[in-house]
Amino acid sequence: MSRVSASTLLSLTRADVFDAQLTGTDKAGTATTMNDSLLTRLVAEAAGTMFLLAAVVGSGIMADDLAADNSAVALLANAVVTGAMLTVLITVLAPLSGAHFNPAVTLGFALRKQISIQHSTGYVLAQAGGAVAGVVAAHAMFGMDLVQTATQPRSGMGQWLAEVVATFGLVSTILGTLRVRPNAVSAMVGLYITAACWFTSSTSFANPAVTLGRVLTDTFTGIAPVDAGPFIACQAVGAVLAVSAFSFLPQSGQSSEHRVCPPPNGRTGK
Repeated sequence: MSRVSASTLLSLTRADVFDAQLTGTDKAGTATTMNDSLLTRLVAEAAGTMFLLAAVVGSGIMADDLAADNSAVALLANAVVTGAMLTVLITVLAPLSGAHFNPAVTLGFALRKQISIQHSTGYVLAQAGGAVAGVVAAHAMFGMDLVQTATQPRSGMGQWLAEVVATFGLVSTILGTLRVRPNAVSAMVGLYITAACWFTSSTSFANPAVTLGRVLTDTFTGIAPVDAGPFIACQAVGAVLAVSAFSFLPQSGQSSEHRVCPPPNGRTGK
C-alpha cells in the first residue's frame, strides 16, 4: 500500500480523511491509512477484537458472579462494559485500521467497494483470531479452563430476527453517522450496542467474530455451537440489507459545510 500523498490529503476535507481511515480507502479507491502497512492494520483489527471479546466475556463472568443470579443486573453490566469498550477501541484504533472488529462491518464496506476483497479477507481472519484470543484471555484472568464449549442455547425465529435487526442497526449506525458526523462514530456505536443488548431478544451479538468467540466460553455470554451458524447467517443478512438501504439514499455533500463538527487538525476518531 502506498502512503497518502500530500496533494491527496490537501484535496480532501478533514472529514474525508477520517472516512478514508475508517473504510481503508481514499476517494479513488486506493488502499490508504496514515500508516501504510497492511500488517499494522491486521494487528490493530486482531488486537481490537481481542480486547472486545475479553470485555464481553470477562464482564459477563464478573457480572454473573456478583449479581447473585439477578440476570437483569448481569446483562446491564455486560451491556455497559461492552459499549464502553467499543467506544474506546474505535477511538484509539480507527486511525490504524478503521476499527471494524466485526466481519459484518467489513462485509458492508466490501459491498460498497471501499475495501478490497484481499484486504477484507485478511481483516476477517484477524478478527476471528483476535476473538479466540480474547476469550482465552478472559478465561485466564478468572482462572478458568482456557478453551470451553458453550452449552447456552440461543435459537428460534425471534432470536434470528433479532440478529438481523441488530446487525442492520449497527451497520446503519456506522454508515449514517459517517454521512453527517464521522468523528462521532465511536460514541454512536457504543451507545447503539448498549441499547441493542436490551431491545433485542438475542442480546445483540451483531458480529460473526463475537459469535465465534462466544462458542468457546461456557459462561454467561456463551452460545452453543449448533446455534452459532444461524446467528452468523442472520448477521450477514442484516449487513447486506443495511448496505442496500443506504444505496438508495442520495450521496452526502463532499464539502466541509455539509459535515457536522469535522475532526480538528491532527486528530482523527471514529
